[in-house]
Amino acid sequence: METMTTGRRSILATSFVRCAALALLITTTTTAAKADEFQGPTFRKGLWHFVRTLDMVAHRKPKHRLLERELTACVDPTVSMKATFASPSVGSCVSARPEKKNNQYTFANRCDFMGPVSTVITVHSEESYTEQNELSEGQVPRVELVVAHRIGDCGAGADLGAGAKTLSH
Repeated sequence: METMTTGRRSILATSFVRCAALALLITTTTTAAKADEFQGPTFRKGLWHFVRTLDMVAHRKPKHRLLERELTACVDPTVSMKATFASPSVGSCVSARPEKKNNQYTFANRCDFMGPVSTVITVHSEESYTEQNELSEGQVPRVELVVAHRIGDCGAGADLGAGAKTLSH
């Protein structure tokens, strides 16, 4: 009888070890696949200058500037690109995979903080890009444009918020 109990424990222990090994293998494979999934642009870390504008578009003709901000900061833009390319679906908003053509990445639909947007990222080099987000849903269509370029290396005392400047119209 005791042999049978020990046998059961042995079978249960073996099953547990197999399940744990399988779970570890699946997790490792999934993590490696996710790390390799990023097919977007990469940029050089350093001191970058960003100009962000947000315009309201009335009848696709005249634009009304809602916001213009400039920021100079020591960053790695590849990190934010990874977040952009990993845009998850939110509620009924389903993010589309980007299409790459030459130096442009186009998202027909991407779930953004503004809502569902169409996004075009144009890579000029590893030191320069533009990102345009168009929100056409709702009563107030908007276009956000980010123009970014690297201006140098980070200094020894570089602060992420150094050189921040806000402009308003």
